[in-house]
Amino acid sequence: MPVPSASVAIERPCLYLVATPIGNLADITVRALQMIAQCDLLLAEDTRTTARLLDHYGIARTAQALHEHNEREQAPGLAQRIRTQNLAAVLVSDAGTPLLSDPGFPLIQAALAANITLRPVPGASAALAALSVAGLPSDRFCFEGFLPAREAAARTRLERLVTEDRTLIFYESPRRVGRTLALLQAVFGADRPACVGRELTKLHETHYRGPLAEVALRVAADPYGATGEFVVLVGPAPASALAVHEVRRVLQILAPQVSRRTAIELTAIILGRSRNEVYAVALREPEGGSTELSIAQGAGDTDAASRSDGRWKAP
Repeated sequence: MPVPSASVAIERPCLYLVATPIGNLADITVRALQMIAQCDLLLAEDTRTTARLLDHYGIARTAQALHEHNEREQAPGLAQRIRTQNLAAVLVSDAGTPLLSDPGFPLIQAALAANITLRPVPGASAALAALSVAGLPSDRFCFEGFLPAREAAARTRLERLVTEDRTLIFYESPRRVGRTLALLQAVFGADRPACVGRELTKLHETHYRGPLAEVALRVAADPYGATGEFVVLVGPAPASALAVHEVRRVLQILAPQVSRRTAIELTAIILGRSRNEVYAVALREPEGGSTELSIAQGAGDTDAASRSDGRWKAP
């Protein structure tokens, strides 16, 4: 398929960040193709992947590799070359918009330091494509990219997002998507609404929507559920989660200063909530006791459990 013949305005020296298809090779703009064909220097995350795109559109040129393993070493020299040789350079990743969970940031920093103009050539983005069809709130969202590979670090990251009131977007690999969905349930709750998009714009594109527990089961039951590339979206924290977080925050502030009973009463006053509600937010026994107080215990138990003014620990 030939590139449209119309020329495109090119600045020099300049670094263009060009979005490429995330699956379907037709999902690329005319301007992007023209920039790739007419630039002086083409930088690619994986030259083999980019070669397939070039071959598809009959663009006869080669690309220079710039990836996570060499970009910090290569970036200063490339920026200097673009500047001194007055080049129009194009940066592409394997798929989608450069820098979004892809290499390129060190080159951007080096280009800015060298006073090189940066220009975006917008196009495909897996995060935005998945968000548009997820059925989750899209007016405000938070892109988190890939979670850490180690489970403990991934859990810590998610725990910081428990009260996030925007839709969350994660990227995930097929070998870790099951683990990630299990962690999301453990941290956010099995009922939090979610959507998992697999193989977006490709032949086997699939979307799994529903509560996290249901989505996880559907992904696990799908014969293709462990293949392809995944975008995982989680709906905003419900008001109840935000309320619990705020109660815990105030209790933790008061814990070193006053008795448990006083902390409960002050928290209820400060936040305008009932003592029952505050009491139900996991106040622990003195001296590190492990029993979590349940909402089912009721208001009468608040006094009994709060008689001691000894040391205690907020949730």
